[in-house]
Amino acid sequence: MSGHSITMLGTGLIGEFYTMTLHGQRGRDRVNVVYSRSEDRGRAFADRWDIPEHTTSLEDAINHPDTDVIVVGLPNFLHEEVVDLIADAGKAVLCTKPLARNAEEAKRILDRVESAGIFAGYLEDLVYTPKTLKALDSVRAGAIGDVTWVRSRETHPGPHSAWFWDKEKAGGGAIVDLGCHCIEIIRSYVGKENRPVEVMAWADTLVHPIEAEDNAVVLIRFESGALGQFEVSWTFRGGMDLRDEVAGTEGTIWTNNFLRTGFEMYSSGGGAGYVAEKLESTEGWLFPVGDEVTELGYVHMFTDMFESIDAGTTPRETFYDGYVVNAVMDAAYRSAANHQWEPVDLEWRGKATPRIAREIELHDGHAIVKQELLPDGRTKLILSDKDTGSVFDIVTDV
Repeated sequence: MSGHSITMLGTGLIGEFYTMTLHGQRGRDRVNVVYSRSEDRGRAFADRWDIPEHTTSLEDAINHPDTDVIVVGLPNFLHEEVVDLIADAGKAVLCTKPLARNAEEAKRILDRVESAGIFAGYLEDLVYTPKTLKALDSVRAGAIGDVTWVRSRETHPGPHSAWFWDKEKAGGGAIVDLGCHCIEIIRSYVGKENRPVEVMAWADTLVHPIEAEDNAVVLIRFESGALGQFEVSWTFRGGMDLRDEVAGTEGTIWTNNFLRTGFEMYSSGGGAGYVAEKLESTEGWLFPVGDEVTELGYVHMFTDMFESIDAGTTPRETFYDGYVVNAVMDAAYRSAANHQWEPVDLEWRGKATPRIAREIELHDGHAIVKQELLPDGRTKLILSDKDTGSVFDIVTDV
């Protein structure tokens, strides 16, 4: 099967990662046109990645007759305008995270691609990391029972480009930049059919001279009763910390996706060069990442996207998912301002999710709260009285 010819919009860090992935491993999908607002940056990017054409015209890049897929790697405030042009062109669109600056804008983008009938994939790379994909398979197979709580953490010293730090252009600060990843990781574990109901958030600007928040902690309550928790920061020192924890009725999962993955190196500083994204130093103990585009999920993400385009199927991450993420972030900002739980306002397409409930085991008619093995081999049972509900314990030889 022949590959796809791609227009890449944007030559920043995300454009680099995307193109590195698409051109890696002798991939058949190639970037043949790149757009940059800067002629010099566009030319340098094209030379670096062996791209035949570069342009400073959005319209020319999108409407180029030789490309069939448009990858949007542009700042948040440009997404709606660009998706409108792509919809007019009738081409498939893959858009970086977050989909928009807020849920209202995201819903307009979603409606536009659906009315145009074009393929639209949401490029949320961190749900495609190899560890996350394997963990999700285990969760779906019932390995840890019903998911009760998910904690997702992304912290680093701050983004690379100036527009990220501009509240109006980005739509917010660390919540928009990093929380969008965490929300979709949490949704993937608790189940995307599980409606996010309400949000409680703390956000503050602790370090940087900006209007947007540089730290936040957010709780998300889901219809099943499960709780999502995420922590984001632009003031964390020492690299990029990507960790997730999942608790279930029958088990637990911990994943460390980036900062401490088993690869450690000490350097006295004699060498030079790139070690890993967001790393602040090349001296002392360092934690390199073996293959960043794989470990950050880009390889599996683009595989899913292009296989879905070829098959005419829905990818794992859609523009609707991006819209839901924006709606949760909107609720987080309202909560941070109002210091109370705020409902998640969105047009929900999922089904109802029953509340988490384990089958109750009995002992002599009393509900077993907990059972544990004692050092001497006997069993201790903590029970709830069948008549009064009071809690008591007994020790048996069974």
